[in-house]
Amino acid sequence: MNNSIHNPPALPRLRHAPSALSRVARPFWHLASPLWHLASLDAPTVAVVWSLAFARVAGVRLPLWVPALLALGTWTVYVADRLLDARAAFAAGNTSALRQRHFFHWRHRRIFVPIAAACAAAAAAIIFTLMPSVSREHNSVLAAAALVYFSGVHLPRRPRWLAPIFSKELLVGVLFTAGCALPTLTRLHAGSANLRALLVAIAFFAALAWLNCHAISRWESGRTAGPAASFLACAGLALVCISIFVSVPIATLIAAGSLSALLLTALDRRRNRVSPLTLRAAADLVLLTPLVLLLT
Repeated sequence: MNNSIHNPPALPRLRHAPSALSRVARPFWHLASPLWHLASLDAPTVAVVWSLAFARVAGVRLPLWVPALLALGTWTVYVADRLLDARAAFAAGNTSALRQRHFFHWRHRRIFVPIAAACAAAAAAIIFTLMPSVSREHNSVLAAAALVYFSGVHLPRRPRWLAPIFSKELLVGVLFTAGCALPTLTRLHAGSANLRALLVAIAFFAALAWLNCHAISRWESGRTAGPAASFLACAGLALVCISIFVSVPIATLIAAGSLSALLLTALDRRRNRVSPLTLRAAADLVLLTPLVLLLT
């Protein structure tokens, strides 16, 4: 048996975190908490913010169990994904593709596994006790799609349906955004005036989620994310000009997404000036711009 599975390399020291917090003059992304990312709390936070923002601009009031379920489910999936990635890498004796988040999860797996199991049980309890049967049917389709994707990614051999056109980053972006938007979409009437504009916003945020995953993948392989962020921001601003005549709140949401794209562009230009851990945490931090809608 490979002993490296039980004795992974020491987790790299977080040398940049204390100095980042002490130097207020540095750019804001230096203030991103590495622990927020290492503990997989970033994705659930983004998911809850986006879900509440979609509901806010559509005039939909979500019950409290919806963001709770979204946070529990997202965190459990991300923890499982990182543990499976780490286990496969250690079993194969190839840890070059692992990042600090994988080492962190694997080193603390005796804490993460029981908590993730408890979160999964809590999510199941919410689904079967609080979620209406109609919503359960809609969400079962998304859950099935996520399960197929999750199984495909972690199978020993990559399935043919995961062709290059369906990159991991694209699938994650679409599934993530769909999970955030579905609670609002299922509560809107088919003839709602905001539905069409909301669908435009959802499509834009799916592209933003893809851009986030794409940029992180490129950064971690030592490459630039490219000009995609700038183009996406320009497209978002154009959509704002169009949708402002339909719904000012939805236009504000798209504008917030455009700001996120511009901030990703700024991160890309400064990627060599910050630590990889801080850069990774900041990539999700900049997706929280829709908070402006929730705090006003």
